[in-house]
Amino acid sequence: MNPISEDTDPSASRAVARAATAVPPPSSVTFNRLELNRILNLYGRMVADGEWRDYAIDFLKDRAVFSVFRRASEVPIYRIEKDPRLARKQGMYSVISATGLILRRGHELDRVLLVIDRKLAVV
Repeated sequence: MNPISEDTDPSASRAVARAATAVPPPSSVTFNRLELNRILNLYGRMVADGEWRDYAIDFLKDRAVFSVFRRASEVPIYRIEKDPRLARKQGMYSVISATGLILRRGHELDRVLLVIDRKLAVV
């Protein structure tokens, strides 16, 4: 008496088990903790200076967007985008102005944020 009948294919049950343990692809692109920490540090400094007032974070299927507003009812003055499809080309990080002009694009977030990050000046 064999526990596996001749009608049942044992490889089919293994295939189902393998498919159940496979990790599904991510449903959206997100900022990791270090990226979000760097962006929020910049945001905090600009809020303290009185230049920025509000922000929004969007996690889309193809990119993550951090939008910065001067007032809550306006269009964003800057959008910081992470698009992994451009990682091997122009760089996955970009800063885009309110008019849609790409101010800077690159592979490192810190270098890209320098376009909107004012350094403290000695007075």
